[in-house]
Amino acid sequence: MNGKHKNGVHNHKNNDKMNMEEMGDEHVASSYETPLREDAFEVSDDTKIKLIEERFREIMEIMGLDLSDDSLNGTPHRVAKMYIKEIFSGLNPANKPAPTLFENVYKYNEMLVEKDITFFSNCEHHFVPIYGKAHVAYISSGKVIGLSKINRIVQYFSRRPQVQERLTIQIGKELEKMLDTGSVAVVMDAAHMCVSSRGIQDTNSTTVTSYYSGKFQEEATRNEFLKYIGMNK
Repeated sequence: MNGKHKNGVHNHKNNDKMNMEEMGDEHVASSYETPLREDAFEVSDDTKIKLIEERFREIMEIMGLDLSDDSLNGTPHRVAKMYIKEIFSGLNPANKPAPTLFENVYKYNEMLVEKDITFFSNCEHHFVPIYGKAHVAYISSGKVIGLSKINRIVQYFSRRPQVQERLTIQIGKELEKMLDTGSVAVVMDAAHMCVSSRGIQDTNSTTVTSYYSGKFQEEATRNEFLKYIGMNK
């Protein structure tokens, strides 16, 4: 009936619901910036934990779970604390890693590659895990960064509700900004629990996304990077 009632009036409610489902299943993102309200950090973390705990308790009760059970009674607090202090801690700019930069005293002007960085994130459409490996490279324009900071940058942007494409871009642009370089490469290879544990329930597939800027847009440089990370045999 093409989204219409029998009287010819569009069923906007059903169409909106269908569009929301399609957006979630297709992993559509609206922007490379994480959507945040302007007042997102006016409330303290402790208050957020308290409010989430109350609401998650309500959700569990709606599902019919008996929260007087010793195993379940502490779950709302544990979930709330995990959301704010751990898996979504990357939403708060106060948790952003400060760069440790050094002069490139060796005048090393080839690419530096850090591969197989483990990351865990969460799909913003279903709030289930995305996990995999990130491979990052840059060519110095005069500064180098402490290696552990690359891992921390990946972790920071991963620890928020995400779409993998956005996550990849955010890491790439942050490295460009921190290092004041225009040559950065990021490749992310991840499994999505929203694909494997629901919907199509495909447990074998992974998703690969990439970000290339500057010299990495040149085929030879990009292929060298891909060879280092094992994606160009």
